Amino acid sequence: MYIFKAGVLGAGAMGAEIAQVITYSGLPVVLKDIDQELVDRGLEKIRAIYQRRVDKGKMSPTTMAEKLDLVEGTTSYDPFSDVDIVIEAVPEDIELKKRVFQELEEVCPEGTIFASNSSALSISEMGAATKRPEKVIGMHFFNPAHVMKLVEVIPGLDTDQDTIDSVVAFAESLRKIPVVVQECPGFLVNRLLMPYLNEATYCLQEGAATATEIDEAIVEFGMPMGPFTLMDMLGLDICYDVGKYLYSEYGERGKPAALFERLYGAGRVGEKVGAGFYGYGTETDGPVKEMIAQIQEETGIKGTPFSVERCFLPLINEAALCLQENIASPTDIDMAMMAGTGMKKGTTPMGPLAIADEMGLDKVLAQLEEFEAQFGERFRPARLLRLKAKANHLGVKTGKGFLEHAG
Repeated sequence: MYIFKAGVLGAGAMGAEIAQVITYSGLPVVLKDIDQELVDRGLEKIRAIYQRRVDKGKMSPTTMAEKLDLVEGTTSYDPFSDVDIVIEAVPEDIELKKRVFQELEEVCPEGTIFASNSSALSISEMGAATKRPEKVIGMHFFNPAHVMKLVEVIPGLDTDQDTIDSVVAFAESLRKIPVVVQECPGFLVNRLLMPYLNEATYCLQEGAATATEIDEAIVEFGMPMGPFTLMDMLGLDICYDVGKYLYSEYGERGKPAALFERLYGAGRVGEKVGAGFYGYGTETDGPVKEMIAQIQEETGIKGTPFSVERCFLPLINEAALCLQENIASPTDIDMAMMAGTGMKKGTTPMGPLAIADEMGLDKVLAQLEEFEAQFGERFRPARLLRLKAKANHLGVKTGKGFLEHAG
């Protein structure tokens, strides 16, 4: 099915950026929110993205005007009567998402695809709330949507192949890299990122190192930014909600560090409010240090060791679990992390499975077992990792590990 016209529900930062990406590809798009002020704000966001291109000499004012003419702002569902796909980018509330899809059913053509930009919630559950579950799919863009290349495409249990193929082709027409991921809580990239972000937060709250020291070590390893800079940018409220949800789904290995709840409760949710792990403007990180001291006093856990491996091995282990569960292929797992997070080792783009193969799966397993003895369940090695080690599939040094390697 070819997409001739799209709709986007929710004119916040993500919704506006997704609408901008669609207009940039030359397609008309309807951008809806619940009141005109929010719609206007979304349209202004789109204009600002294009204006930056004009200012840099990458686009003429005439082309900018043509692109802006492709977006229609609205507070009504009426303009959705002829759209081929709708992407919802409303807040992460499953009941709200189900409700907007039900409302869309009343006005959209029978063949319209309903795509959710949810970062973690069940696509199958959303589909079950509609009369067209075969047309419901996840289409998860990454922040900022007009820059990041990755789009996770997540079929629900009832999504048909034509819908999957149409959304993959649509993502490619937007100059994105689509990766098809089987449905699981957190999908792929957020599922892998959260154990890494969580462990970095455990390191901080246990006094293993300061936020700055951890961020600098991670950047030196190859990531484009450290975990605390990233979380402050994404919003700690989002990290808190996703972490809580993954804990409810995956159990003890996803138990969030106590510092998340303290920061969230104090309203320190990142750059957007001027305070998160770091202080911005007139704010400082003094209150965070007080929270850390309080947690250490309550738990009696202080001065644990820090290493880059301590932060990355939970991510690598989760990638092995995803492979074990057939969530995605090894190359797609690595591609998703490189395209979705800018993951590198040194200056070389490299995903978690390739990094593990380079380290040696026997060493990865031994280090995880050591961490498990020291820190508990969240480091329990994946069964597939143990199996690979027993079979002497150790990575680069034996020619095969998670990936195949030329001799």
